[in-house]
Amino acid sequence: MDEIMRKTVHIVFGLGITAMIYFLDRDLAITFLALGLFVGAILSDAVHNGHPVPLISYLIKSLERKDVLPGKGALYFALSSLFCLIVFPKQVVVPAVLTLTLLDGFATIVGIRFGKQKIWKNKTSEGLFAGVGVAVIAMLPLIAPLQALVAAIVAGVVELLSPVDDNLLIPVAVCIVLTLMATG
Repeated sequence: MDEIMRKTVHIVFGLGITAMIYFLDRDLAITFLALGLFVGAILSDAVHNGHPVPLISYLIKSLERKDVLPGKGALYFALSSLFCLIVFPKQVVVPAVLTLTLLDGFATIVGIRFGKQKIWKNKTSEGLFAGVGVAVIAMLPLIAPLQALVAAIVAGVVELLSPVDDNLLIPVAVCIVLTLMATG
């Protein structure tokens, strides 16, 4: 399994979800995410039970970590995006999903390629700072600079310390922070 290729796919998948949420009506985006989750769960179960699924089986074999639910990362990504879109306003969901997409992807890619200073488990300060920096820059067209900075830092801390899959928690944490900053 090539972790850099895996994170590249994560970024492409995430940008697709972010664009869908941004451009589509909220209800239509919810419908597509729910449908994607349902179909994804069926495909994951089929692969898990040894049934070959064209393209999906290849992608899972090539990109998925060993001994995990097939497609777990993509399913968790879509699940957290759907949850956020149901619970929070679209204007905070778009930056939240974009943050998960870019921070998580770039932190890993930069950490693998250039990381020297381990700060927690296999995570590096170079990866963390790159992920936070890219997330801030990407959010600037969507939200105020201070909101982007705070949201990216919170996402970086979640990425670093989360005891569960960060695909589940980063968007929720960013939505909460942006909602609190908007009302505070």
